[in-house]
Amino acid sequence: MSPEPAVRALPRRPYEALTRPLRRFLHVQAAGGVVLLAATVVALVLANSPLAARYRAICDTRVVVGVGSLVLDYPLWYWINDALMAVFFFVIGLEIKRELVLGELRDRRNVVMPLVAALGGAVAPIAIFLALQPSPPGSHGWAVPMATDIAFVVGALALLGDRVPPSLKVFMLSLAIIDDILGVLVIAVAFSESIAVGWLAAAAGGVGLVVVAGRAGVRRTAIYVLLGAFVWLCTLKSGIHPTVAGALLGLLTPASAWIGDDTLLRVIDGVSTAIRGGATADARRDAAEDLAVAARESVSPLARIEHALHPWVGFVIMPIFALANAGVTVGAAGLTSGVALAVAAALVVGKPLGIAGCALLAARLGLAPLPAGTSVGALVGAACLGGVGFTMALFIASLSLEGEPLVAAKAGILAGSALSLVLGLLILGNGVRPNFRDVGRGG
Repeated sequence: MSPEPAVRALPRRPYEALTRPLRRFLHVQAAGGVVLLAATVVALVLANSPLAARYRAICDTRVVVGVGSLVLDYPLWYWINDALMAVFFFVIGLEIKRELVLGELRDRRNVVMPLVAALGGAVAPIAIFLALQPSPPGSHGWAVPMATDIAFVVGALALLGDRVPPSLKVFMLSLAIIDDILGVLVIAVAFSESIAVGWLAAAAGGVGLVVVAGRAGVRRTAIYVLLGAFVWLCTLKSGIHPTVAGALLGLLTPASAWIGDDTLLRVIDGVSTAIRGGATADARRDAAEDLAVAARESVSPLARIEHALHPWVGFVIMPIFALANAGVTVGAAGLTSGVALAVAAALVVGKPLGIAGCALLAARLGLAPLPAGTSVGALVGAACLGGVGFTMALFIASLSLEGEPLVAAKAGILAGSALSLVLGLLILGNGVRPNFRDVGRGG
């Protein structure tokens, strides 16, 4: 038997190397959706058990961090929503950057259909919600039903396998990315407090240092972690929600490698020559160090960081967020309140109406074709999955509402998301096959 190669062979088909990051991303998102669902169930059980008081006490535990006169004193749930979720939004920024530079959204022709559908999927739920909740305090939650949870959507599509056309999966992923962009913009504009100009200027200065360091070739991760923490702190104190800083830093992450393939090959040749030529131990060590640097820097910072953080976000940060935010008391009063019904109706009715309706209208007008091989039924089923608003919806609810309206909104999010998930799975799983008439193609 021949010995195993020291380096894994490259894939024989070139497209496999190009799609491997996307496949890895989808795998983590799908598995993360299962963990997120489990964390949600645990939170609901705790909130409706004899341990409910202790569960809420843990979420309200004060956590103090600071040095000297600069002290941050917030409850645990606040740290989760404003600090841990900043990392979540940083990864969202990375995903957006990847799609804009390397993914489906880099081609403007591929942007039109998911953009139109995403806009429809945001406007229609907001309209339905405001029609049912036209006055404060309920109307303050107008942005809650506009969000789509990418982890649950990808997990559901992965569960259905080849019952869903591949092009429809890519379409939903692109739509969810655009949906995240809209969510970040809404958070930045609608949920910012009075602006402290000094802190905002300091945050802008920190962002400028990040840009300068990147162009100067600084590659020390610790430096960027410190700069990112500084930007987060200044953004928090400025009155703008700190998760916006996370998304912005993600968008600024370089998507191109520092070392090209030709340089990497030259370094590999140099190491090979040193080994075969009987180089000294010092020379071999130097060559090995050069190879390690070249191998690391031949991968873009965006790809490297996204690969490192995705498991942490999917399996740690999002489940912790669910544990802290999804624990609502289940009762008929909460589920039948006006805010809960408005949120649920906006997710279950507004999302598919906006997504599928605008997509079909765009196809009918010849603006862009529907995803290849997608029937109207498959499109409606996928649009129903868009009503799973979970993570982002809970997050926006925590920013826009408080007290009983917040509890009711969370109940509506859970009920509406669950119903949307079931409807989407039933429609897509009931006889949908990948080869359908391409509705709207060619106008």
